[in-house]
Amino acid sequence: MRPLEGYRVLALEHAVAAPLCTRHLADLGAEVIKIERPGGGDFARGYDRFVKGQSSFFIWLNRGKRSVTLDAKGAEGRAVLARLADRSDVLVQNLAPGAAARLGLSFEALSARNPRIVVCDISGYGESGPFAQKKAYDLLIQAESGLISVTGTDATPSRVGISIADIATGMYAQTAVLAGLLRRERAGGHGNARGGQAMGAHVQVAMLDALAEWMTHPMYRWGYDGTLTPRVPTSHPLLAPYGAHRTKDGSVIFGLQNEREWVVFCAQVMEQPGLATDPRFADNIARGAAREALTALIEADFAHRTTAEVVERLDRAGIANGRLNGPREIWEHPQLQARDRWRETMTEVGPVRALLPPVTFADTEAAMGAVPALGADTGAVLAEAGYAPAEIAALREARVV
Repeated sequence: MRPLEGYRVLALEHAVAAPLCTRHLADLGAEVIKIERPGGGDFARGYDRFVKGQSSFFIWLNRGKRSVTLDAKGAEGRAVLARLADRSDVLVQNLAPGAAARLGLSFEALSARNPRIVVCDISGYGESGPFAQKKAYDLLIQAESGLISVTGTDATPSRVGISIADIATGMYAQTAVLAGLLRRERAGGHGNARGGQAMGAHVQVAMLDALAEWMTHPMYRWGYDGTLTPRVPTSHPLLAPYGAHRTKDGSVIFGLQNEREWVVFCAQVMEQPGLATDPRFADNIARGAAREALTALIEADFAHRTTAEVVERLDRAGIANGRLNGPREIWEHPQLQARDRWRETMTEVGPVRALLPPVTFADTEAAMGAVPALGADTGAVLAEAGYAPAEIAALREARVV
């Protein structure tokens, strides 16, 4: 049995943050009903055509869901939404500020009819404050949160190369939904200490809050020390040596965490045990201050060794290291292959490769269902919600679905 079998999730979502949350819920066994605009659907369907003519973003984020097309602007569409919400355990939405409430999908409206429902509202900046109505996209939140200020080179700040604000938000949203369901079940589902009302939950996740949490160390550094975190593209801003170092035929990335490892590195990798007691490099703070001199010493030694030779020495000494891979290398990574992490997911045009989710249960595997065509499940979902064939046909005729 998968952990969320028997739970129904209604998703009014687009782009990345909410779809990532609900895709993980689907992988855990939940039934996820994805509401999409007739004609176009989730606009992430049109982001690119990299996967057999389909959007790589949409394929990544929407497997295992049921697609229902619905025009919710009119009364008939809102009535369909209400019926679906009344039959759901969870509603996840990342619509524009205020849009869900205008559709009758506020927590107050939903919980009055379905007291057990868990509502997760995802926003850019939260539901109050001077930024509440601002549009929020991944790059904008990376900038607003300060993340770009600590990423890139000394001369040029840079966006993180993936949609990290959306991803962080989606993962916090998944945690919030699971916590809401857990609390509901621990309360017995029928009542709780506050007057015997069934316990649902209203959880809110803001993109700015997600990345502000991740920026706590740079904020602490500025707030209490008045100094800024330097931008060091392939090095650690605090620990040294920790980062990329050139070799005879390329480069290697390795890192030291403590003084014991520093002593071992000097003796076994550099074969210069006396370097460990050099006052310039007496401890991590000193090494950080003398980073350029230290890097020059290390690279002078590595200049006579191939990357493979340096890695062999690092491994023998128990020093953590890694390769500077690109998408091709992770696509073909021997560790993922050896651990059987790849599966196939069905799409409109045939199967595509997909990685198992990072969380692995020992006794069950993620559902990893098909990626739905736009509106593929509209008729079936409406029938399950109690609509008669003639009613479904009328909704189609009126272009509500």
